[in-house]
Amino acid sequence: MRFKSEYKVRSIAGENVVIMQGTYGSDVTRVISLNDTSLLLWNELQGVDFDLKRVVEILVENYDVDEATAAKDAESWCEKLKECNLLVDEK
Repeated sequence: MRFKSEYKVRSIAGENVVIMQGTYGSDVTRVISLNDTSLLLWNELQGVDFDLKRVVEILVENYDVDEATAAKDAESWCEKLKECNLLVDEK
């Protein structure tokens, strides 16, 4: 999977939010805000193909968390991104 290229993260009013680039006049009914962990993952994985294993590795490398907890969190994070239509799943 990978992030859709038309989405970028911008800092607006102290919040890190995902926006669609180059869509003038689009219907902006949903704002996706990223917490610090989501921002870390977004920055680490931007522009590359990744899988759950890579997300788990990043979490374990950067936080005091065991692999089982990181795996659960990684799966939940990826599912949320899919719900928000931010990922291209190249299976």
